[in-house]
Amino acid sequence: MANEEKQISSSSGPWILELVPFIVVVLIAAHVLALVYWIYRVATEKLPGRRKKH
Repeated sequence: MANEEKQISSSSGPWILELVPFIVVVLIAAHVLALVYWIYRVATEKLPGRRKKH
């Protein structure tokens, strides 16, 4: 009985644990892309009417 419980929990556990690093890498990549896009937007936005007035 104890062996059956151990087998069930171990069969559902490893695939989740193997998936965690992949999810972390995907989340980091998404944040890096979002940061690059945000920097691009800030760098290319047109500033409203900056003119020199003497």
